[in-house]
Amino acid sequence: MHKPLARVPLRSIADSLLRSHPQYHGRRIGPDRLEYSRTLTTSNGHEVSWHSSESITRSMQMQIVDALRLGERGKASNLLLNVGHGNDSLRADDFIYILNYCAKSPDPLFVMETWRIMDEKEISLNNICSLLMVQALCKGGYLEEAFKLINFLGESPGIYPVLPIYNSFLRACAKMQSIKNANQCLDLMERQMVGKNEVTYSELLKLAVWQQNLPAAHEIWKDYIKHYSLSIIPLRKFIWSFTRLGDLKSAYEKLQYMMALAIGGNTYVNKTSEGKLYSSRLDIPIPSICELNLKKLDLKENKHSVPSMYCENLDDHAVNADQCTTFGLGVGEVENVRMDMLDIHISQPVMKILRWSFSDVIHACARLRNGGLAEQLILQMQKFGLQPSSHTYDGFVRAVTSERGFSSGMEILRIMQQRNLKPYDSTLASLSVGCSKVLELDYAEALLDQISECSYPHPFNAFLAACDTVDQPERAVQMLAKMKQLKVMPDIRTYELLFSLFGNVNAPYEEGDMLSQVDAAKRINAIEMDMARYGIQHSYLSMKNLLKALGAEGMIRELIQYLDVAENIFCRNNIYLGTPIYNTVLHSLVEAKESQMAIKIFKNMKSFGFPADAATYHIMIDCCSILGCYRSASALVSMMLRDGFYPLTVTYTILIKILLEDDDIEEALNLLDQASSERNELDTLLFNTILEKACEKEVIEVVEFVVEWMHQEKVQPDPATCHFVFSAYANSGFHSTAMEALQVLSMRMICEEDGSFPEKAEFEDDFIFAEDMEAESRIVQLFKDSEENLAVALLNLRWCAVLGFPISWSPNQSSWARRLSSNYTARKGDT
Repeated sequence: MHKPLARVPLRSIADSLLRSHPQYHGRRIGPDRLEYSRTLTTSNGHEVSWHSSESITRSMQMQIVDALRLGERGKASNLLLNVGHGNDSLRADDFIYILNYCAKSPDPLFVMETWRIMDEKEISLNNICSLLMVQALCKGGYLEEAFKLINFLGESPGIYPVLPIYNSFLRACAKMQSIKNANQCLDLMERQMVGKNEVTYSELLKLAVWQQNLPAAHEIWKDYIKHYSLSIIPLRKFIWSFTRLGDLKSAYEKLQYMMALAIGGNTYVNKTSEGKLYSSRLDIPIPSICELNLKKLDLKENKHSVPSMYCENLDDHAVNADQCTTFGLGVGEVENVRMDMLDIHISQPVMKILRWSFSDVIHACARLRNGGLAEQLILQMQKFGLQPSSHTYDGFVRAVTSERGFSSGMEILRIMQQRNLKPYDSTLASLSVGCSKVLELDYAEALLDQISECSYPHPFNAFLAACDTVDQPERAVQMLAKMKQLKVMPDIRTYELLFSLFGNVNAPYEEGDMLSQVDAAKRINAIEMDMARYGIQHSYLSMKNLLKALGAEGMIRELIQYLDVAENIFCRNNIYLGTPIYNTVLHSLVEAKESQMAIKIFKNMKSFGFPADAATYHIMIDCCSILGCYRSASALVSMMLRDGFYPLTVTYTILIKILLEDDDIEEALNLLDQASSERNELDTLLFNTILEKACEKEVIEVVEFVVEWMHQEKVQPDPATCHFVFSAYANSGFHSTAMEALQVLSMRMICEEDGSFPEKAEFEDDFIFAEDMEAESRIVQLFKDSEENLAVALLNLRWCAVLGFPISWSPNQSSWARRLSSNYTARKGDT
């Protein structure tokens, strides 16, 4: 004989929940009687029926539900309590209609109130009521209370919670991402020996995906195949899980199993009246005796072979396209395979699931940048008679673009247009980002213009960054208008780019004036007001770009004001962020020749404890060049060394520049020799710094020595080198030598590292000796293509040819070059 049902735990659970909600305090109730039909549909879509000797009338029951729908909770509570007081022969079935409404709403508080009434009337719960109560509590977010209810039911004599109750709770745990509650439920299921069914595995998979726990997903798979034979819908869920967890190998393997089942006709997929797909296979939560042998699904043994692919080294993260080949099929056999597929009848629901799973794997390829596998999957879909949807192509475009560039993505877009498939906005956005990265602004802009909706600013930010790179702020203005039209909310990256694009008015290398400074101030103010409108605070980069803009416009007062702001936001909290901020300000001050202000800021920086880096010291050494103080520059070098920064080529360039301000060429050459002995990589700018002063002073001996030194160090001359050397000879009256030197240096500008000229014939025919009117226009085009050195060298050589000087393609054999080499060797030998 069973013991009486325990009342205290049940009431305590309901009361604790109801007391926590203020709208139930001081509630009074009064009489009425209800009745309802004997069948209904639960929140899970299942029909249930029951029998009651004294059922509540449907009209009165509807009054409770209508009151709840209208928000008249007091009236609903009164009616419910009257039902309890007015009938002593009520059963659990008499509350199912109300509980079902609460489960669908959800209304967990009214469920608790109903439960309390049932408890007071000593009405035992059945499995249907228990399920509806748990669903209402779970959907309402009351996982703790739902678990207490399940636990209470499991410990109560005569009540045996069915598996759907546990599955409903696990579903809520997955939705609310509560691992703690899920583990409690699994422990309880184990103690109660409830078992698992396919729905249980599905919910556990969701939890594994949320945790990004790939080993757990594999364990779920192993446990599943011990107890169940494979079917389409569970495989769909495993494929989805493995794609979300980044395991392409497992996802692809399960996809092949799914295709084998589809061909074999073992699908068990039906459709509800609402169009939802479900498994029609009987789901019995009893482990099978035999372990599943996966060899039964070997694709080679199927009556109809699946157009699969064989992939070597298919690992979890990457599949090389070169390692994937169509299994047993040549390219010319694709149409024959498609004809073979016509002999196989596969239902539309199964085809839909197959298409979904292919799309899942292809989108995983996009996330893992695996265009090769994505392309093979598209080919496999087509062979199987599955036409890719716009969603599938969205993943395919992303995968291919990330691996091969935007041109491949554009080709796929053209194929979609031929098939009358409208691309997703996300597809267009992804392609636009690819175009922006390679500075194809026309393509990027055209794609963004086709977007009708976008919830994130990334593609627009990519376009703005490209505009910033190519210095075309006017195109950025049009895209900002597009963002406002689509109501795309900007993020901090947007404003970082806006400060870089529009913070200063003047073109590079132009000094700001009063008008441009006023305009810049208006722009900066407008950008900051827009930031405030969206509640976005300055980032380190946005502040840095703002400071750069102020410095470029020469707005020193505003620069110092914003430095104070930056100190409060960034520098005080992170000293390592402070150093780059100070460097930006110091550089602007030195460029504006505000040396005293720069020294003051540098001293403040040191006193506040911000560490100076190599850039800081180079900026301050450059500041010493404004003051013409080599002694201060040397002191800064000593500080550099103490802080662990060794002098670089740029350090020596600045020091030499300071020495040359005092016409100390000899000491400058000594520093150049020291830089070379310390194995610094000498550059053209360093040599040109000395050549400029030697040219100014017409010290031909130094010019020749430095030019040959450049040649020995294999440093290519540039147009400035040619100018200084040519001017030095010409100003001294050595015109013939000037032309010879110009020719040799121009040749060295365009020769390969080994001294060869592979394009000699083209240079002679199209540029140097060409007699047509377009020759010089072709050279100018080289300037537009950013090939300045080549353009200047060809112009120089053409000038030499026009003046009648013979062109020699062996520059090192000229008398001038041989003389410089001999003198250089002699001078180095003397030292």
